[in-house]
Amino acid sequence: MASQSGEHLLRAAQMAEADRITIASGVPGHELMARAGSGVAAAARRMAAPGARILVICGTGNNGGDGYVAARLLQAEGRDVAVMAPLGPATTADAGRAAADWAHGRGAAVAIDADVAGYDLVIDALFGAGLNRPLDGAALDLARRLNASGRPVLAVDVPSGLNADSGQAMAASVRAAATVTFAARKPGQLLLPGRLLCGDVTCVDIGIAPETIARVAGGIFRNSPDLWQASFPAPSLEAHKYRRGHVLCGSGGPLSTGAIRLAARSALRVGAGLATVAAGLDACRAHAAHLTAIMIREAEGAGDFARLLDDARFNAVILGPAGGVGPELAARVEAAARRGRALVMDADAISSFAGAPERLAAVIAAGEGAPVVMTPHDGEFARLFGDVAGVMDVGAKYERAVAAARMTGAIVVLKGADTVIAAPDGRAAINDNAPPWLGTAGSGDVLSGLVGGLLAQGMPGFEAAAAAVWIHGAAAQAFGPGLISEDLPEQVPAVLRRLLRQGAQAGAAR
Repeated sequence: MASQSGEHLLRAAQMAEADRITIASGVPGHELMARAGSGVAAAARRMAAPGARILVICGTGNNGGDGYVAARLLQAEGRDVAVMAPLGPATTADAGRAAADWAHGRGAAVAIDADVAGYDLVIDALFGAGLNRPLDGAALDLARRLNASGRPVLAVDVPSGLNADSGQAMAASVRAAATVTFAARKPGQLLLPGRLLCGDVTCVDIGIAPETIARVAGGIFRNSPDLWQASFPAPSLEAHKYRRGHVLCGSGGPLSTGAIRLAARSALRVGAGLATVAAGLDACRAHAAHLTAIMIREAEGAGDFARLLDDARFNAVILGPAGGVGPELAARVEAAARRGRALVMDADAISSFAGAPERLAAVIAAGEGAPVVMTPHDGEFARLFGDVAGVMDVGAKYERAVAAARMTGAIVVLKGADTVIAAPDGRAAINDNAPPWLGTAGSGDVLSGLVGGLLAQGMPGFEAAAAAVWIHGAAAQAFGPGLISEDLPEQVPAVLRRLLRQGAQAGAAR
């Protein structure tokens, strides 16, 4: 797997291993627990005004121990705190020590049950990231009562009942207003519905070394500029338009021309030196009424399109936006791959290989290493892979994307509010900056253009796809409500200015 900077996301088993390594290195487990509980207490102070009633629900394991520490710290400063232990006393040594510290001098330390609606803030320290089974019995009933109460909940590590790896609720999950997690975020805190169930997530440093996190991490990252900034193309004074790449964009028919124009404009906005739309004659007339900076070339069929690619200056190709599903489009994909062009496959280009991922893998392999980026939404992904074992039957969204990338040899951008970018070498990035108003017709066409424009400038495939997804979200955030797809390319220059400024500052710091 390629070495990669960026913010690691840790699965539950990896987090447990990081804890183990840290404790083995000489840091006592109760010290880690003390730091975790302190972080929870700090978050509770931000959420609950002085005088507010706080209920801490503690489980029997170390997650409950974090809750006992937080309860003791909050009570020590005069907060009105009660502890509830619905599953009984602590069963680990560190959690038992924390429970005893809380109970010291108090007599009866905990309640078995309490009216959760009678508190201003509830701290959920029942189960943490290690839970791998559905809630049942008293825990399930409590989660349902908590959600029905309307009381704000602060979750410790993850809301009880949430799978920290997949982001899926196991039967039921507590819905938190905020979550305090430790050492590193978990994939399920970024994937849906986990992101909604966690609320605002704060990551607290509890003394696990960054080297330990990197050692146990499995190549899953949060998508942010730290992940790809080092390879982001910065224009230089001696560069001219041909050095910045030329994107060839394959058009659909005369009544389906708008999508590829969005892609071509986005490719230029993100920095490609040139963009050309290739279309049949009737579609060329439609394009000519709209395009200025983007060039137009006539190409009636796959043969004409392939002949255009004999010009090596076309170093990146975008195919699929309203391109027309069928053998003709599949042949264009094959022509681009055989000539070793960086290729973006969106929408109809993906569906043109429906049920035949092995054929697509062979086409991509013919490109001899040229990056291919696929950008399916869930429906297109399902059409391509059907019931292929090892792709459609794996659990978490990033696992499906990685399996698809390994099978086809493509970078897979599995779109959605929690878009996942996956590489054949097993790396995956989960994106969390897409605002809700990005769900509008044509936004995917813009994304394909952003990917193609970055590939044309020589950015590696995984990094180009991840950067494009992040820029796409940042552009939508910059515009705000009322966004339509035509607005997105016009927001890209401001996003690029910030990125290039940050890159220059990081370079100066090094």
